[in-house]
Amino acid sequence: MNREIIDINDYTILLEEASTENSLIDSCFFDEPVIAIAFYGAGDVGLNVKFNGKVKEFHHTKGMVLSFYADNMVEFEHHVSKLKSLQCLVIATTIRNIDKLPNDEGQFLEQFLYQLIHPNDHYVEGPVFNMSPEMFQLVEQFFSNTYEGKIKMMFYKSHITALLSHYFGQLAKQQNTKLDTSQIEKINLAQEILLSDLENPPSLTELANRIGTNTNKLKIEFKAQFGVPVFKYLQNERLKKAYSLIKNEQKTIQEAAWVVGYDSLGSFSNAFEKKFGYRPSQV
Repeated sequence: MNREIIDINDYTILLEEASTENSLIDSCFFDEPVIAIAFYGAGDVGLNVKFNGKVKEFHHTKGMVLSFYADNMVEFEHHVSKLKSLQCLVIATTIRNIDKLPNDEGQFLEQFLYQLIHPNDHYVEGPVFNMSPEMFQLVEQFFSNTYEGKIKMMFYKSHITALLSHYFGQLAKQQNTKLDTSQIEKINLAQEILLSDLENPPSLTELANRIGTNTNKLKIEFKAQFGVPVFKYLQNERLKKAYSLIKNEQKTIQEAAWVVGYDSLGSFSNAFEKKFGYRPSQV
């Protein structure tokens, strides 16, 4: 279990990472009431939020963004197993610090997360949605950077600002495009189907049929929820998995390309460079 706590610009940043061959439960509390945004990166850990004798369960956390107010009576319980590792970045602040936050971030919190600024319970939940590819990449960089000292703090400051910009931008889009609950469930199912078979994904028509909608609705609502078209999202996930295979599992470039469904090494390398800014051979 790795846990790092950093104080930046009246925010407290919590980086948590854990994996295990068996299973473990990691519980954490906040010492004082906080308004926080949790970004769940690689892995798919289970999460139980316990308060007032109630339990709120999250079973699929990979890529999830969870905003909340919580006081010291709330327990956050992560269930880590071999197939469900933990990688979580939490940006937290207190109500008394709202007016001190830089870049008008306090105003954005008041505008988009009003119910958290004015809580009526020990735990109040704000918007829950899935990260855009840009947000996902920023979160990954928090866990993969190797900087030290003042350079590391400079890196954290710039990336926190970028991550919050994407976060509030996505909230602004959601205010303009509201999806009903049943449609959100269908779009989340479409995401799960895509992620379950990156090598041989269904066609757009097949995907629409499997979730019980038509292709036009699928295209519109998927982009509204995830910020990118269906197969742009699929391509981003393929390339992120390939990056991980090359860097963390020492796969060859050819092996990584095959695993994520690329038959042409040239096409894979070009798409990889377009997304990350460098060739796979430079990873």
